[in-house]
Amino acid sequence: MSTQLAQRHCVVCKPGTPSLPREEIDRLLEQVPDWTVEEADGHLRLTRTLKFKGFMPGVELVVRIAPIAEAEGHHPDLLLSYGSLTIWLWTHAAGGLTENDFILAARIDEVV
Repeated sequence: MSTQLAQRHCVVCKPGTPSLPREEIDRLLEQVPDWTVEEADGHLRLTRTLKFKGFMPGVELVVRIAPIAEAEGHHPDLLLSYGSLTIWLWTHAAGGLTENDFILAARIDEVV
């Protein structure tokens, strides 16, 4: 499913970039319904866990995600385990969520 977010690109964030208010987070979350928002280490982040059989499907998914993240200059935390891949997105410079996180989530959704 392609969304408007998936057609956009991340913008450079500098320290002090404001994080999104909760109302905007909830609005953008509607465009990436397979993701959830959770609090971790004092900030909000997007998270998605994918399940599959074996190890190699997760490796192959990481290989598809990596060039997208690199091209966008926005890099997720990836936890690869046997049978699952967990993806976490948040903007360090903002200390929370920005539109970049939702853009990258939508772009990742296109390769999942």
